[in-house]
Amino acid sequence: MAEVIRMPRMSDTMTEGTFVEWHKKVGDTVKSGDILAEVETDKATMELENYVKGTLLYIGVEKGKSAQVDQVIAIVGAPGEDFQALLNDAPKAVVEQKSEEKTPATTETPVTTNKIPVAEHNEDGRVKASPLAKKIAQDKGINLDAVAGSGPEGRIIKKDVEEFVPQTTEVVKTQQPIINIPQIVGEEGYDETPVSQMRKVIASRLSQSKFTAPHFYLTISVDMDNAIAARKSLNEVSPLKISFNDLVVKASAMALRRNPAVNSSWLGDTIRTYKHIHIGVAVAINDGLVVPVIRFADNKSLSQIAAETGDLAERAKNRKLQPAAWEGNTFTISNLGMIGIEEFTAIINPPDACILAVGGIQQVPVVKNGQVVPGNVMKLTMSCDHRVVDGAVGAKFLQTLKQYLEDPVRMLA
Repeated sequence: MAEVIRMPRMSDTMTEGTFVEWHKKVGDTVKSGDILAEVETDKATMELENYVKGTLLYIGVEKGKSAQVDQVIAIVGAPGEDFQALLNDAPKAVVEQKSEEKTPATTETPVTTNKIPVAEHNEDGRVKASPLAKKIAQDKGINLDAVAGSGPEGRIIKKDVEEFVPQTTEVVKTQQPIINIPQIVGEEGYDETPVSQMRKVIASRLSQSKFTAPHFYLTISVDMDNAIAARKSLNEVSPLKISFNDLVVKASAMALRRNPAVNSSWLGDTIRTYKHIHIGVAVAINDGLVVPVIRFADNKSLSQIAAETGDLAERAKNRKLQPAAWEGNTFTISNLGMIGIEEFTAIINPPDACILAVGGIQQVPVVKNGQVVPGNVMKLTMSCDHRVVDGAVGAKFLQTLKQYLEDPVRMLA
């Protein structure tokens, strides 16, 4: 009897997957353990393993198309077996996008000229008019500047004001000057890229986090002079190159041990405070972002953290991470300092209560022992879920983290 193969849930956040490649075609004989296809999930590209013996009778999703979790993707059975009764017809939504071009409206503004007589003025700028003429003009609301005087030297007299008739405004059409504007020839256009499964999940999860968790932000400056010197010494004896991010991961893990309230999650009716410390490290890849997890980071040496971070980052960029590698984080670190960002704010990575945004080390003037001297300063900004972490709790954590980074020997004790 033919059996239906449905899209499995390959990660805890997966809702659909995109078929990158089919390794079997209709009519092929398949057995349990065969790789049917490669599926792109929100985290990685994973192999879809077969568990039914028989002939591949039907493929329900073409290469490059997506399927929802539990959707029928294939049917395996005996050669020539009727499988139509097993298929569920699903409506296909077609989204049409229309673009409209709007032509800007043009208007013409008439130019008007007013032919208004101009009154004579004294050297001090006052209108030449008799006192009586001024009184009558004031009472009638007549502007004497518009009245032509008939008295000596153009002086306005009583008769001029009484006989004054306001001039009408004549609208005169004038020809607009012709301006030769160079014609710029161009072609409007755009590219549309299908949204990958990873990008869809990033959009969904971070939108939910941003608009559900009430974020607030705390920023602290760290003097990195001692950390720079310590890293240089460590790299002279360490089998692996230790990065500044490795120092931040280790210092954060130890600061979480001393401030456990930050190492928590909001569960609605309860707040879960974790006894273990698993730190997620954001890694940028070509079409998105993944967060592999350094487990029990507080118990690991800097060399161990450096080795594990490098291995996870490499596998993430090659899309070879398995779900266990990106699940279980209790705190997350995002570092953009290596690409020149001085400081930024990050969106909390659920289910964590906080995320630490790490900026680059900047050479700036600092005050030491009452003297202004060159210094190396790094800014750290922590985004906190106010449902779990209050301002004072977050501030205390950052102070502890600052102490570890400014005196790295503390981390080796």
